[in-house]
Amino acid sequence: MNQLQTVRCCTRHQFYKVYLSIADANSLLVHEASEQDVDKAVAAAKAAFPAWRDLTPDDRGVYLRKLSALIRENIPELARLESIAMGKPVSLYIDGKLAADTFAYYAEAGWHAQGTSSVNTPSVLGLSLRQPYGVVGAIIPWNMPLALLSIKVAPALAAGNTVVLKSSEKAPLTVSFSQPSLLEAGFPPGVVNIISGFGSPAGSAIASHMDVRCLSFTGSTATGQKIQIAAAKSNLKVVHLELGGKTPAIIFEDADIEKAAEKTQFSIHFTSGQTCFANSRIYVQESVADKFIAVFKEKFGAAARMGNPLEPTTNHGPQADNIQYERVKSYLEIGEKDGKLTMGGDGGMGFIKPTVFENVPDDSRLMKEEVFGPVVAINTFKTEEEAIERANASEFGLYASVFTKDMDRAVRLSKLLEAGTVGVNCTSPTIVKDMPMGGYKQSGLGREGLLSGLDSYLETKTVLISTSS
Repeated sequence: MNQLQTVRCCTRHQFYKVYLSIADANSLLVHEASEQDVDKAVAAAKAAFPAWRDLTPDDRGVYLRKLSALIRENIPELARLESIAMGKPVSLYIDGKLAADTFAYYAEAGWHAQGTSSVNTPSVLGLSLRQPYGVVGAIIPWNMPLALLSIKVAPALAAGNTVVLKSSEKAPLTVSFSQPSLLEAGFPPGVVNIISGFGSPAGSAIASHMDVRCLSFTGSTATGQKIQIAAAKSNLKVVHLELGGKTPAIIFEDADIEKAAEKTQFSIHFTSGQTCFANSRIYVQESVADKFIAVFKEKFGAAARMGNPLEPTTNHGPQADNIQYERVKSYLEIGEKDGKLTMGGDGGMGFIKPTVFENVPDDSRLMKEEVFGPVVAINTFKTEEEAIERANASEFGLYASVFTKDMDRAVRLSKLLEAGTVGVNCTSPTIVKDMPMGGYKQSGLGREGLLSGLDSYLETKTVLISTSS
C-alpha cells in the first residue's frame, strides 16, 4: 500500500488541541485506505496463506511470541498514543498487557486445533479435520483497539489463517504503531495486513470481498447488521459479531451496598463509559434505594479525576471525539426530558461529567439505546420477577449483573437473565480470560476468549475412509 491518501488523525479531535503541541498534531498522519488498497491487502493475504497454513503450530508460534514481547516493551508509548487518539487516561491503559498476554497464549495454543474420529459405521473410518478458512477479515472499534486486535488476530494466525485488519478512523495510532513490530517479529509478507480507514469504503470492501472467508467485527449493532448483509450478499462468509450493550445491574436489598455501589460506579466510569458492557441501567430494590443511590453518587463523583489524559493522576478523560461528545450530549437532553437529572451533565471541552438520571421510564431512548458515555439511569423495583422482566426488556444482551447474598437467587437470575455474561456480585469490566465472551440477541454472534477463540477461525471437514476389502 504505497499510494495512500494521508489524513491528519486529529481533525476529528479538536478539543485535544489543549493537550497537543502543533508539532505533535502535524506529525500524526495516518493513511486512509481505499477499496483498491483493500484488494491489495486481501491479495497479499491470499498469496501468503498456503505457506503460513503449512507451518507447524510451533513455527507459527515463534512469530506470535516475538510480537508479544515487542508489545510488552512498548506499553508506555502505546498508552501515550491511545491517550492522544481517543482520550483514554494513561492511568487506565490495560490494552498493551492484554494484547501481549493474548499473543503469548496463542503462541502455544495452535496444537489445540483437533478433530475427532469414529468407527461407529461398519467398514468406514470417519475423521473430522479442523482447518483454517484462508483469509480472515477483522474490523475493530476505537475504544480498545490493540486489545481487540490481539483477540482477533492472534487466534486467527494460530489457526493458520492470514489476516486483513482495519482499525477505526477515530483511534488508529496504536494499531499503526504495531506495524513495525510485525516486521521486527519477522512475519512473512502478506500474513498480517493492517489498514486504516473509514467504514466506507474500507470496511465495506472487506465485508463484501469474495476472497475473505471469515470476518470478525466488534462495534455498533447498526454496523454489524450492515456487515452481515454484505457478507450474505457476497460469498456467505462466516461472520462473528461482538456488538452493543445496555448492561443492567440489579441490586437486591440483601446486597453489600458499599461494594455494589463501588463496582457499579466503576463500570460506568471506566473509559468514560465508552465500553459496550458498561452497566448503564441500574435497578435497585425499593427498600434500599435511598441508601444505594446516596453511596453510589458519593463514590461516582469522588472517583472521577477529570483532566489531561496524559497525566498519570487523571482517570476520567474526554469522549473520543467531537462526534461522540455531541452524541452523548443528545442523550443528556433526552434524560432531562424523560427523567430527573440528579448528578453531573456536560463538562465542556469534550468532557461529560459522571452523570446520574433517576425515574427514567423504561420506554425512554435513554433506557433502550447505547449511550457510550459516563451516564447511568437508576430505577427502583419491588420484586425479583419485576427486576428480571425489566432487565430483559432490551434488544441488547451482552452483560448483566446481580448483587445479592442469596446464592439461590443468584443462580436463578444467572439462568434467567438474557445476556452472554452474568456477573454475580461483580460487574463489567470484570471478565475472565478463559471464559467465552459474546452476546445474546442484538449484542452479537459467536464467542471470543482464550479457549473459544481458536475454534472461531477453523472450518470443519469430514473425511470418510472405506475400510472394506
